[in-house]
Amino acid sequence: MATGNINVSVENIFPLIKKFLYSDHEIFLRELISNATDATLKLKHLTNIGEASVEYGNPIIEVKIDKENKTLHIIDQGIGMTREEVEKYINQIAFSGAEEFLEKYKDTAKDSGIIGHFGLGFYSAFMVANKVEIFTKSYKDEPAAHWICEGTTEFTLQETDREERGTEIVLHINEDEKEFLEENRIRELLVKYNKFMPVPIKFGTREESLPLPEDAPEDAKPEKKTVDNIINNPEPAWTKQPADLKEEDYSNFYRELYPMQFEDPLFHIHLNVDYPFNLTGILYFPRLGKDINIQKDKIQLYQNQVFVTDNVEGIVPEFLTMLRGVIDSPDIPLNVSRSYLQADGAVKKISSYITRKVADKLKSLFNNNREDFQNKWNDIKVVIEYGMLTEDKFFDKAGKFALYPTVDDQYFTLEELEEKVKENQTDKDGNLVLLYASDKESQHSYIQAAKEKGYEVLLLDSPIASHLVQKLETSKEKLSFVRVDSDHINNLIKKEEETISKLSDEEKEQLKADFEKVVPKEKYSVQMEAMDSGEAPLIITQPEFMRRMKEMQQTGGGMFGMGNMPEMYNLVVNVNHPLTSTILNTKQEEEQARLIKQALDLAKLSQNLLKGEELTAFIKRSFDMVK
Repeated sequence: MATGNINVSVENIFPLIKKFLYSDHEIFLRELISNATDATLKLKHLTNIGEASVEYGNPIIEVKIDKENKTLHIIDQGIGMTREEVEKYINQIAFSGAEEFLEKYKDTAKDSGIIGHFGLGFYSAFMVANKVEIFTKSYKDEPAAHWICEGTTEFTLQETDREERGTEIVLHINEDEKEFLEENRIRELLVKYNKFMPVPIKFGTREESLPLPEDAPEDAKPEKKTVDNIINNPEPAWTKQPADLKEEDYSNFYRELYPMQFEDPLFHIHLNVDYPFNLTGILYFPRLGKDINIQKDKIQLYQNQVFVTDNVEGIVPEFLTMLRGVIDSPDIPLNVSRSYLQADGAVKKISSYITRKVADKLKSLFNNNREDFQNKWNDIKVVIEYGMLTEDKFFDKAGKFALYPTVDDQYFTLEELEEKVKENQTDKDGNLVLLYASDKESQHSYIQAAKEKGYEVLLLDSPIASHLVQKLETSKEKLSFVRVDSDHINNLIKKEEETISKLSDEEKEQLKADFEKVVPKEKYSVQMEAMDSGEAPLIITQPEFMRRMKEMQQTGGGMFGMGNMPEMYNLVVNVNHPLTSTILNTKQEEEQARLIKQALDLAKLSQNLLKGEELTAFIKRSFDMVK
């Protein structure tokens, strides 16, 4: 028997602690399973290159609970350790066996899947155990070793009579960590962190029914057999080549990731790159609609099939955090922090690559089957529009596939739109004017009026439309977006011919004064305009700039620092309408005011602005007028 002190290398441990400090005690199981996986994959590599003359077989990792003795066991059938290796790898904290192994076999082991980088993982066991034992036998023909430590710098190390190759870690669980002796808790952690580990993980057993023979009687009951309960999928879809997968495989994997999600995703993107960094994964586009505040944190980050986190902010561009799926990269450490991610060069390259890959996939889908892409547009547009706003490189690429639907369900790219409307939607300064609605129902009358004049009206109803059109306008010269109920619609767009006013200038001034006696000055700016007599007598429009800034403020969290902007409207009076002539010629002030209020309320009703007391007064006044 030997006794001694664990050698803590101060110059090695402090830089590691800064990057590798555990906040959740549950991480210990992930670390010990990762170590067992490394031990198994090391043996596989050595047998493949002929350095280990043993049978690799079909090794598994087993996790067992012994409630009576309050112990948790992690058992592998991997490479094992000699007594000298225990001294070297276990007794010197921060000396990583995986790191040394990868360095020694760097030319042949780079794709072996070995996880470990630091030597602290094993010591996470002491977060939950007051005593830890190691029983290990190397693949080499040497005696097995038994190491015991009770959470101090003292240990014992001796030979043991273990005959099976591999390592068994025995954790004597602390009294205040008894949750880790509960089957449900351990199963939960194995599924969370190790669901896709590359070596099968056994946790308990289960019964399976054997198939009945063909001549079995109808009431025969199948025999049952006990089989190992393997809780993980060692070969998840993202580890395979796209050419080896069918659509059904991608759908099945999506359901494996999200068993409570009943809707299939719209499409997927398979990520696979090995230079200048290693990255694999599958991203899925779910149906999103117009909701930009949907649940995020649905993308899972793995390192060599070990779960790291589902908070991928910093690795995945923000606009893609609304997607679902898996990203796996050995270039990302198992313990990550936001500050680390923001500063890490490899992570920035990964984010840029994912952005480019998604843009290329969307362009391919658009080019290969435009009709199908259009049918899915309303379900994916919020991701694309958000990406256009937040990622300049994505914005540049999106010009080839971003769509702008009309209120009549036609879909155009921006380039197609510019060509379509350049003849009759250009203002006096030569700017191309694209009309849009944000709500087909509430803006129906404005849409109809624009369409009757031969104008094309887009439907931009996402919550970030105001931000998007602002960026589109600044990215292209001679282009402006105008909402159909905006004051700009009459000012900006050329008319085939000017409509002549039926009222003199003096009469228009008088009519304006009559309206201003009744209409609240703090809310409405009264304007006289000559229009077709068949058009509405009054039209309420909003100042485009004020309305857009207010919308951007609401969706941007006050980003423009303007405080609460007032609600301001323009009241455009059609001087050629018979009702305005009636109002002008009504000499009784009370009756004139009643006509103006009624006409104003009808205009407000068309804009969904008539509510509360005003709506009640309008209904009463309408009944009185009917009587």
